[in-house]
Amino acid sequence: MRWKILLTDGLKAEGQAILSREAEVADRNGISAEELQETIGEYDAVIVRSRTKITAAVLEAAANLKVVGRAGVGVDNIDLEAAKARGVTVVNAPQASTNAVAELALGMMFALARRLAEADASMKRGEWRKKQLTGTELHGKTLGVVGMGRIGSRVGELAKAIGMSVIGYDPLIPAEEIARRGAEPIAELDDLYAQADVITLHVPLTPQTRGMVNAEAFAKMKQGALIICAARGGVIDETALYEALESGHIGGAGLDVYATEPPGASPLVSHPRVVATPHIGAQTKEAQTRVAVDIATEVLAALKGEDLRWRVV
Repeated sequence: MRWKILLTDGLKAEGQAILSREAEVADRNGISAEELQETIGEYDAVIVRSRTKITAAVLEAAANLKVVGRAGVGVDNIDLEAAKARGVTVVNAPQASTNAVAELALGMMFALARRLAEADASMKRGEWRKKQLTGTELHGKTLGVVGMGRIGSRVGELAKAIGMSVIGYDPLIPAEEIARRGAEPIAELDDLYAQADVITLHVPLTPQTRGMVNAEAFAKMKQGALIICAARGGVIDETALYEALESGHIGGAGLDVYATEPPGASPLVSHPRVVATPHIGAQTKEAQTRVAVDIATEVLAALKGEDLRWRVV
């Protein structure tokens, strides 16, 4: 009997083709939370993106569920403790979007430093504000990377290629490994805040990281510092960021993720010194194909009881 696999948020054709060789695939892109809970019991595996929440209640209703696959990196939308308690394997695809997210973070740095969004909007209003739109160069500046995993390390690599100095903080990675990944290791986060001209965040959303970049943190940053977050919404205290922008202490922010998604009408998103994008870090053709292939392969391996590359629980 073939396995039954549910897709709740779509999956590129390359991934679906891999799954379809060995399983019956139901593509229910956009399925509601209520429908998910009603139907999840039919399936051996489910593959989700960040939109779908795999809660304890969903898992309770999943009588046959063996595997949850996260088509991407972050797993804060999955109740890992409940999955573990029920013997459900959780896997993700952490390598597929590394370069895509890193390139977006670098692009945001350029956009903020050279005021590209402001310049574009001004031109479209028929203005010519050449002298008023003076920016700054990234070459010779210091980039502070908070979280020196795959993505943070790749951002550092790209930044060094344009002449930035890179310092890195990660309490989970030894200093010598941070150095091997190309950044000067910084032992204390406050020291990174004090030294960096640009700060880029690449940490998961956990109880420890939620709201970690708050008013106190902003006060420790350089006057006019730029901050980028293409990691997880909730890591930054958005009210504190707005106030730091309004005061002028923070020079600009690049945001791809938000505490609530979509954020709706938000003074932070509307702020003239914020470059805001709708969680598109992994939204490249190349990354989406890699994600689909990686998660399809990993979910089938989990169903077969084979060795896993990216087991979360």
